[in-house]
Amino acid sequence: MKRLGISIYPEKSSKKEILDYIDLSSEMGFSRIFSCLLSVNKSKDEIKKDFIEINKYAKSKGFEVIVDVAPNIFSNLGISYNELEFFDEINADGVRLDIGFTGNEEAIMTFNKYNLKIEINMSNNVHTIDTIMDYMPNRYNLYGCHNFYPHIYSGLNLDYFIKCTERFLKYGIKTAAFVTSQNKNTFGPWPVTQGLPTLEMHRFLPLDVQIKHFLAIDCIDDILISNCYPSYEELNSLKNLDMRLITFDVEMKKDVPEVENDIVFKELHFNRGDKSENMIRSTQSRLKYKGYEFKLFNAPEIIKRGDIVIESSKYGHYAGELQIALKEMKNTGMSNVVGKVCDNEIFLLDYIKPWQKFKFRKKD
Repeated sequence: MKRLGISIYPEKSSKKEILDYIDLSSEMGFSRIFSCLLSVNKSKDEIKKDFIEINKYAKSKGFEVIVDVAPNIFSNLGISYNELEFFDEINADGVRLDIGFTGNEEAIMTFNKYNLKIEINMSNNVHTIDTIMDYMPNRYNLYGCHNFYPHIYSGLNLDYFIKCTERFLKYGIKTAAFVTSQNKNTFGPWPVTQGLPTLEMHRFLPLDVQIKHFLAIDCIDDILISNCYPSYEELNSLKNLDMRLITFDVEMKKDVPEVENDIVFKELHFNRGDKSENMIRSTQSRLKYKGYEFKLFNAPEIIKRGDIVIESSKYGHYAGELQIALKEMKNTGMSNVVGKVCDNEIFLLDYIKPWQKFKFRKKD
């Protein structure tokens, strides 16, 4: 099951702010935490004091806590790759290696006696994961997680991102990537605050749209908000979001009849297997409502990309079929436009494959 996660930076927030954030995000269905040690400049004892209580509280709320480190952190704290007691002591569930070792060390780490997860940086299209797998790790304790990119224009492009991710998918390894809040005055581990996405194309998109894009691509298991703190409105937009499939936010036309409205919002839709280049076709509603008279009430001359169509009874056995236009088309005069996919989500239509499931949600 895909999960939503948050990021916390104990050196940059008060304990109360972090615990309140954990409470709120837990209520919204989040269950994973990315916590960063890379920018912490404190003694081992001070780090323990800061992290133990927060991590223990997060775990009591059902969160899995992964701590981001690098080899220099091991050195600074006097930690060996084959003795990970420190991370168990701070109540972490795993360790993310921003910079790895040689492959054998990572493999050995997956057999640690604390059963900590070992998470590998995914954002380089190199053979790191193949080398680790050559050393026969405990793959059930092996995760992958992409980077985030504070500097504008520095994020990954989509094709490169997918190539990097595919290296991990072929081994069945759990994957993670970051999305960014658009709330003003957010922060991450570094001074630059131009958003913190993994994908550059996400940098200025609404938070829920970024997440829906990852759901549409369907190659990322854990989707993590990288910066603190997202607005309540952003978090609320994710509450009860179905993580199994893509949900399109839609703007409905006025006075749409009850049956047509129910078809849009109360049915599980899926694209036909014989995919059309012109439209996404969800056909089960025409069977469910066979014999019902679908009156013609809104048939504009032009159907635009993103328009949601329900065929009228003038279309014979197509009556009641729901469609989403993929391109601009001339209306035959028999098709009702009942609404439209919101503009900033229209690009997601291109990711709907044959048989892929999807739902709709009414835009507030």
